[in-house]
Amino acid sequence: MMMTACDDGRRRVYESGDKGDSWTEALGTLSRVWGNEHEGPEKGVGSGFITATIVGDGDDNRNVMLVTLPVYTEKREEEKERNQKSELHLWLTDNTHIVDIGPVSSDEENVAASSLLYKSGTNNEEKLIALYEKKKGGEETQSSSGMVSVLLTEQLKRVKDVLATWKKVDDIVSKLCSSSIAAVSASPGNVCSAGKITAGLVGFLSGNFSDKTWRDEYLGVNAMVKKNDGAEKATSATATGLPYGVKFQGAWAEWPVGRQGENQLYHFANYNFTLVATVSIHNVAKSGSVPLMGAVMNDTKNTVLLGLSYSKGKKWQVLCSGRTIPETSDTWEAETTYQVAIVLQNGTQGTAYVD
Repeated sequence: MMMTACDDGRRRVYESGDKGDSWTEALGTLSRVWGNEHEGPEKGVGSGFITATIVGDGDDNRNVMLVTLPVYTEKREEEKERNQKSELHLWLTDNTHIVDIGPVSSDEENVAASSLLYKSGTNNEEKLIALYEKKKGGEETQSSSGMVSVLLTEQLKRVKDVLATWKKVDDIVSKLCSSSIAAVSASPGNVCSAGKITAGLVGFLSGNFSDKTWRDEYLGVNAMVKKNDGAEKATSATATGLPYGVKFQGAWAEWPVGRQGENQLYHFANYNFTLVATVSIHNVAKSGSVPLMGAVMNDTKNTVLLGLSYSKGKKWQVLCSGRTIPETSDTWEAETTYQVAIVLQNGTQGTAYVD
């Protein structure tokens, strides 16, 4: 794999299956996730980018990638002048999930290029080291004041904690699948077999809900709960039979996958995604139709790119690029559990499913 800093402000990741003779952009997960300061002295600074096999509990070793990149803070003293400082962060990914492990440098340092070293081992012999270039801050043309080497003991512990959480959630999701398709045998070809149902699963919202935040079980991007205009009742987390979720009363949840600032963990959603939910409708709409789930574009009109609604007449409606498709002949019933999904392919083809 190869990461390159591009002039459009994103870092692209490329994959090669023929030892480097040809390269294909990894749009599926990692490419364009991380931002790139593309102006001024910090343009295109080098990043730490390594693969590692992290030793887990027992024989549970996991192949991952570790990345160090500067995260920039900006303080405007005057409208046309910028004084930027950068803090080096460590990122963990298994080519599906991505988590910001946290800062490597101190907040008083101004960091540019970096690299990573990993030594495998057991009995506390495992080591992760970051080497980074420290800049003199506050100068229009910054110069290096030296190199810094840091042993990332606490960060490595955090990496292992995150990997353990990912494994735990994978097990939970696999059991949810097998329990919902109990009639299907647990053969290797079964869709619920280990590794299949969780392949490509980047986020999972379930019962981890508090303080108006619906937390991603994989420690990625959290959803935020918001009230409808004029709504009086608050939203509460409730246990359901599937087995956990959130009951909305006069409210809704936004999963801000495209509003994360400099680093866009779900950049792939601009091209391809599948959003699946288990839902039940408790009350009939008083008039018109009510949005159930959808993907909204980051434009001035919040155009619905692809969505699914339910109407007063107990019909399903599909919304696509701001237009409402005529109602389908299929109907919905209150207090009935449905599996619904919206799928975007190649950034242009949208499909909605109801089961």
